[in-house]
Amino acid sequence: MLYGRLDALRDNARRNLAEVMRERGGTPQAQSERESYNAMYTAKLAKYLAAENGLCFGRIDLGEGEGEARYVGRLGMWDEDSDFDPLLLDWRAPMARPFYLATPASPEGVTRRRHIRTRGRTVTALNDEYLDPEALSDVSGTNGSATTSRGDEGGVASENALLAAMSAARTGHMVDIVATIQREQDEIIRSEHRSVLVVQGGPGTGKTAVALHRAAFLLYTYREQLERSGVLIIGPNDTFLKYISQVLPSLGETGVVLSTVGDLYPGVTASGHDSLESSAIKGSLDMVTVLKNAVRDRQELPSSPVEIEFDTYTLTIDRKLITRARGRARSSRRPHNRARDIFFATAIEGLADQYAAIVGANLIDRQSLLSRDDIADVRDEMRQDPTFRTVIGSFWPHLTPQDVLSELFSSDDRLSRAAPDLSDAERAHLVRPRAAPFTPGDAPLLDELAELLGVDGDDDDRQAQARWRAKIEEAQEALDILTGSAPQDLEDDLDPEILMAYDLIDAEQLAERQEYRQSRTTAERAAADRQWTYGHAIIDEAQELSEMAWRMVMRRVPNRWMTVVGDPAQTGSPAGASSWDAALEPYVARRWKLTELSINYRTPSEIMAVAAGVLEQISPNAVPPKSIRESGHIPWARQIPHGELTSAVAEQVTAWLREQDAGTVAVIASERLAAQFAELNSDAVSVLVVREAKGLEFDSVLLVEPEELLAESPRGLNDIYVACTRATQRLGVLHAEELPKCLSFITD
Repeated sequence: MLYGRLDALRDNARRNLAEVMRERGGTPQAQSERESYNAMYTAKLAKYLAAENGLCFGRIDLGEGEGEARYVGRLGMWDEDSDFDPLLLDWRAPMARPFYLATPASPEGVTRRRHIRTRGRTVTALNDEYLDPEALSDVSGTNGSATTSRGDEGGVASENALLAAMSAARTGHMVDIVATIQREQDEIIRSEHRSVLVVQGGPGTGKTAVALHRAAFLLYTYREQLERSGVLIIGPNDTFLKYISQVLPSLGETGVVLSTVGDLYPGVTASGHDSLESSAIKGSLDMVTVLKNAVRDRQELPSSPVEIEFDTYTLTIDRKLITRARGRARSSRRPHNRARDIFFATAIEGLADQYAAIVGANLIDRQSLLSRDDIADVRDEMRQDPTFRTVIGSFWPHLTPQDVLSELFSSDDRLSRAAPDLSDAERAHLVRPRAAPFTPGDAPLLDELAELLGVDGDDDDRQAQARWRAKIEEAQEALDILTGSAPQDLEDDLDPEILMAYDLIDAEQLAERQEYRQSRTTAERAAADRQWTYGHAIIDEAQELSEMAWRMVMRRVPNRWMTVVGDPAQTGSPAGASSWDAALEPYVARRWKLTELSINYRTPSEIMAVAAGVLEQISPNAVPPKSIRESGHIPWARQIPHGELTSAVAEQVTAWLREQDAGTVAVIASERLAAQFAELNSDAVSVLVVREAKGLEFDSVLLVEPEELLAESPRGLNDIYVACTRATQRLGVLHAEELPKCLSFITD
C-alpha cells in the first residue's frame, strides 16, 4: 500500500509538473531525460541486432558420450527457467576459452569443436573439428565437413572457417574475427598485463582486430571500472575509424571513444594538412620550449609609461611596476591564466602605494596620512575600475590555446622570438595565415598550450558549481510541486504513517538522480572533456605518433594501461617513432611488454613475396610475416606512356570491377596523381594517398607510379611497403617512369 500510494502521488505530481512546464514552454531537462531513455534502449537494441551477424558461431563438446555441450557466441544468454543456466556463452567468458585454445596436443577437455557459419538467420555451413582423430571414423552427415585439427600448438585451428573468412570479398567495413580468433591472437586479447602492451606485427597479421577484441574483452572483464572511465581508441585517420566502427558494436560494445590524434583536442577539428617538413618540426619535443616561449612572449612590458587617472591624481604604469608584477606571477609557477590574478593584484598593490605616496606628499597635515584600511579600500576600488582592469590586463592577457597558436604561426616576429633555434627555412614551413584551419599536427600543440595556460580547472569548477546550484534549486521546486499535489483533505491532518516525497528524498538527492538519468554517456562526456582520464586506451598505427602526440595521449591515460599496436617497418610520418623504446620509455621506463604476431591472415603469399623484397631494403634483418593462403593471382607491373596513365588506371579499375566477386578496389598514388584520379571514387573504389590507406584492406590494389611515391617522402620505401600489403587478392602496378629497384622484379 505504501508504494502504491506513493506511486499514485508521483503520477499525479508528474501530471501537475507537466502542466507547469507546459505553461513555461517546456524544459530542456524533460527533453534530455527522454533522449537519455531513448539512447539507453537504442543501445540495448543494437546489441541484439548483432544477431544479423550470427549471435552463435560455435560449439564445443566436452567429455565422451553424453558429455557437456557449450554454445559460444558474441553475447551471453541465460535460461531463466533453469536457474539461469547458460544457453549461450559470451566468447569472452572463461568457460568459452577452450573454443580458441584446444588442439590435439592440448585438447582442454574438448572432443569436438564446431564452427557455425550463418547469413542473416540462416545457417550456411557447419565445420566440425575432432580433436581425437580416432573419432573421425564415427562421423557421418552431409550438413557440413569434418576434419582433424592441425597438431602443432601454434598452428591455425579451424582452417576451413578461417580461410573462408579471409577469402571473402571486402565490404568497406572491418568485420569481427570473434569466430576465428587464433591461439596467438587469443593470448594477446586476454593478456593480464596492466601497463603498456605493445602488439607488433607485419601487414595482415590482424593487429587491429586483436586490439579491438581486446577492448571488448577488457570491457567485459573490468566492466564496472571501464564503464565509468571509458576506453579510448585512436586511429590514423577518419577513413580508418569508419572502417573499424562496426566491430565493437557487433560484439555488443558501444561505450568507446574513437578519435584521431588530430581530433583529440575537444572543440577543434583538424581539417588542415601539414607538409612533411612541418609535421616533423611540430612533432619534435623542441616544440615544448617554443610554446613556453610563445606564452612568455605574451606577458609583455610597456614600451613607454602609461598614465591613468584616479581620484584626480595621475598614476603611472611603467616597466618597473609591470616587471615586478610579472616576476611575482611567474615565480608562482602557476599556468599563465591562473597566475593572472597574482599579476593583477601585484600591479594594483604598486599603484595603490604610488597613490598613497602622491597623496601623502600633497598633505600639509601629516596626521592625515592614509591608513592601512584606507589603502585597502583604494585597492578594492582600483580592482573594480574597468580602466585599470583593461590597461593592466593588456600586459598579461587571458589567453586561449587557439589564439596563441594562430598568432604564433601567423607572425614572423613572434615565431622568431619563440623559436630562435629554428632556422629561417624551418620557421618558413610553420608560417601560415591566421585564419588557416588547424592541422592534425596542431592538436598536440594546443594540448600543450592548454597545460601552459591553465584553461581548465578553476573557471570550469566555478561554472560546474553554478550549474549544480541551479539543479538543486530546480529539484527543490519539483519537490514543492509534488508536495502541493497531495490531496487537500490530508494537508491539515496528515496521517503520520503516510510518507510524502520530501520524507524520502531531499533536493540534493533528487538533483543527483536527475543528473544520473540525464547525463550523457561516458563516451560522450569523455570526448568533450580535455581533462578526462580513460581507464584504457587502444592506439593503432602507433608508430606514426610523434613525440608531441605521445605527450598528449599519455595525459589522457595516467594509469598507463594501454594497448599499443603497430609496425615500425610501416612508419610513414617523418615525426613517427624510430623504436618502441624511444616512444615509451620516457613514460613507462621498462614496464612495457612486447608481443608479436607472426602469421599473415590477409595478404596472400603471391603479394607477400613482393612485399618481402621491399621490406628487405627497409630493414635487411626484418622477418616478414608468414602468409597462410594463396590467392591464385600473380602481381604484375605494366609500363604506360605518360599521356596514357590516367586512361590506363580507369580501364584497369573497370576491368577488376567486372570480375566475379570483385569486392573493393583501391588506387594508391602520390598526392599529385591521387587528385587526378579522384573522379574514380565510388562505393567500390577508393582513391587514396598512402597515409589514408593505413590500416585498411581491399580486394584489389592498383599502385600507380611508385617512383613518385619514393620521391614524395623520406620514408618512401615504407610507403610502398604499406601500399603493397593492402590487397587481399590482386596487386597491380601501373607506371610511366622506370620501376624503382624494390619492385623491379615484378613483370607483366
